[in-house]
Amino acid sequence: MSENWTGQTFEVDLGNPGHGGFVVARHEGRVVFVRHGLPGERALVRVTEDKGGSFCRADAITVLDASPHRIDPTCPISGPGGAGCCDYSHADLSVQREMKTSVVREQLLRLARVESDVAVEELPGTGDGTGWRTRVRLAVDGHGVAGYHAYRSNRIVTDLRCTQIDQSAYDGLGGAQWAPGSELQVVLDAAGQRHVVEIAAPAVSKTGRRTPGRRGAMARRAASGGPRKTRVAIGSDTVIERVGNREWALAATGFWQAHRGAANAYSQVVGEWAGAATADTAWDLYGGVGVFASVLADLVGPSGVVESVESSARAVADGRAALSDLGQVRFHSARVENVIADLERSPAVVVLDPPRAGAGRPVVEALAATGAERIVHIGCDPASFGRDIGLYLEQGFRIGGLRAFDAFPQTHHMECIALLER
Repeated sequence: MSENWTGQTFEVDLGNPGHGGFVVARHEGRVVFVRHGLPGERALVRVTEDKGGSFCRADAITVLDASPHRIDPTCPISGPGGAGCCDYSHADLSVQREMKTSVVREQLLRLARVESDVAVEELPGTGDGTGWRTRVRLAVDGHGVAGYHAYRSNRIVTDLRCTQIDQSAYDGLGGAQWAPGSELQVVLDAAGQRHVVEIAAPAVSKTGRRTPGRRGAMARRAASGGPRKTRVAIGSDTVIERVGNREWALAATGFWQAHRGAANAYSQVVGEWAGAATADTAWDLYGGVGVFASVLADLVGPSGVVESVESSARAVADGRAALSDLGQVRFHSARVENVIADLERSPAVVVLDPPRAGAGRPVVEALAATGAERIVHIGCDPASFGRDIGLYLEQGFRIGGLRAFDAFPQTHHMECIALLER
């Protein structure tokens, strides 16, 4: 086992960006994943995490030879030792997108063996890269003060100045006034209203509280994902969002695209790529409140069928209410992998927007077995997206289109969309 370098400082030359918000360096034969640096820079770095093996993690604490694309960080709380929010805020937007483009191409090549010229595009409403976010989930520390998690840590940075969301979102939220261990869902909705909902701390089992390692972590994650009490602090528990001429009233704690331009942009791509015709059957999987189902419904018309599957019962109820005029849409409150066999068969197109972990082999193989000729797959993690694309190719699909969007400016995250055909 190699020497533990945690806390050590040394100089390195910074190379290509890697998936996860870092650039890659090497020191004494080991790989060093460095945050807060840019390709081509030389920096003094401090090791923040070293679990042995071939790599460690570090922060660039002093830039000795700066890139011409380095700027003063747009987020004041995200630097070395700070919050884990804006890991690209020290780079101008064009370079941020170049770094993300490099990452998504590398993931597609490595995981799907696909050479691509896809480039990460700006979303409408991005502006200077600040204030683009419409909702944020804040953590609350043991003293009842709200903030952001530090990078790869349970420590909470109680500084509400992250610039992803307009500063008005934070008004009156500082200070020790919240239940320790709770979370705050903050939304600035399309109607111009602010909503703040306090989500109670998860009821963690004895195993989660007392057991170290993987077993305890799994118990804590299970508790976090389970039902939790909520309290409306500002506004209401229902927010208003719009795509085109249609309006949704949905749970403040429910899912909606964070970037103000994302839902419209992705809906346009789905409409262009779905290829559904009048009277066709279309599937909308992991469908949320039915944003893509509404697009598909317009394509298939009243004589067609749209099957929308979503595991959240509240999202299904909100979707039914928003699309009550579209009788061709059938909502199902279920897990996708449990209900595919029961849906109306032979869809002309399947649209799916799975969570960050992606769809995975069982779902991809089940979709291939339906006979669908077109699949529009949306992914918010380039690694799981690349893996899923490789699985589709194994099933005989070919790539008919690829797009990527800078849906999370100032961060390393992005959204990718693929059209798969056969």
